[in-house]
Amino acid sequence: MATTDLKLDEPGTLPRPGPIGRSLRFGLGLLCVSFLSGLVDIRGNLVDSQGHAQELLWNGILPGLFLISYVINIGFSRSWKKWPAFVSAAALLTISGLGYLLEGSFESTIFARALWVWELYLFGHLGVSFVLAALIGTPGCEMRALHDLYSRISGAPTKEHYCPVGPLHPVDQWEARRLE
Repeated sequence: MATTDLKLDEPGTLPRPGPIGRSLRFGLGLLCVSFLSGLVDIRGNLVDSQGHAQELLWNGILPGLFLISYVINIGFSRSWKKWPAFVSAAALLTISGLGYLLEGSFESTIFARALWVWELYLFGHLGVSFVLAALIGTPGCEMRALHDLYSRISGAPTKEHYCPVGPLHPVDQWEARRLE
């Protein structure tokens, strides 16, 4: 069962991904980069002619709220459980309310900009982490890729974290058994 609990393992505990796990990470990274490209494309036009936030922004909210706790907790070695999602949702709702007060619409320009920046950070961090994890073969969760890279450069060991969501952990385990 997926949990946002931080469960760091000692270095060398998790298997490095094989070719399938690395390809999967790279593909997921490309999906994030594709979404980022769409965000960059709409940067000057976040609200359409009818005063609504662009559809692409709405497409990132639910996946973003689902993923933000994992990105923050595992990526920054924090044990804040689901608080990053709660804080993100509260901040976006507050900004939407502020937009209503200032512009007369919940889908205001200020809301669209806040959502754009939040999604740009989230999917940027995730995309870079996936691609880096694929390139250097980070064991476990892609959110530990920057830690893994630092460990390789500095020689200081870093803890690992299994991937609590999605297919990466089962694929890595399957590949490790297959390559034994």
